[in-house]
Amino acid sequence: MPKFFVEENQIKNNEIINICGSDINHIKNVLRKKIGNEIIVCNKSNSEDFLCEITKICDNNIECKIKEKLNNKVESNVLVTIYQGLPKADKMELIIQKSVELGVFEITPIEMERCVVKLNGKDSLKKIQRWQKISEVAAKQCGRGKIPKINNITNIKNICNLIPKYDIVLLAYENEEKNTLKNELQKIKEQCQSFNKNLENINIAVIIGPEGGITENEVAALKQAGAKVITLGKRILRTETVAINILSIIMYELETDNVNCYKK
Repeated sequence: MPKFFVEENQIKNNEIINICGSDINHIKNVLRKKIGNEIIVCNKSNSEDFLCEITKICDNNIECKIKEKLNNKVESNVLVTIYQGLPKADKMELIIQKSVELGVFEITPIEMERCVVKLNGKDSLKKIQRWQKISEVAAKQCGRGKIPKINNITNIKNICNLIPKYDIVLLAYENEEKNTLKNELQKIKEQCQSFNKNLENINIAVIIGPEGGITENEVAALKQAGAKVITLGKRILRTETVAINILSIIMYELETDNVNCYKK
């Protein structure tokens, strides 16, 4: 069923939801929804989902009546932030789209030494706005309970300062030969078991280099700050493949079985 996100102020008395903006055209002219049809509407501020019936369709507003609140079990118990070295062309759009589908929490672009793309000022702001829109569209398509945030572009120095806030920071590096992603995820599970903790809200960061890879100096700085350097196997992956690969494995290993369902 189609899903749309609204702000808190678009919900009145937990009874009526007013949809505005570009979603109007999508509902009216793309999906060709009529009065009486049902859609799912999500409150951006708290990820609450509502099953709604369309009661009024106007040029600048679509009014929906809330039929029931849905217990959203779509979001993951694992909070994965992808730090992605800026890639060329439209590869970032693919990375964002697929990462959102796979359950990413946030995505932060990074300027790195071997990045070909350099964004500053207005160009940077326009890109972030476009990438955020791609995140929203992907979140709607796959039924997410939240729209993953695309953060402002950062650098290695800032990431080093942020490492302590995560339970673990993984750095994918093509020259690492021994320490695998599987090893690090197994350590997480063992630590949770030893401290009698469940796997709820595990905070993981993943750092991925651009097409040219990560320099030895960058790896050394991140490793010294506490990042765990890992290999992803014998084959060298394209930068746009790495996030998909790592997210798929993390969700398989650590995600609990309360996803992909609505419970009343």
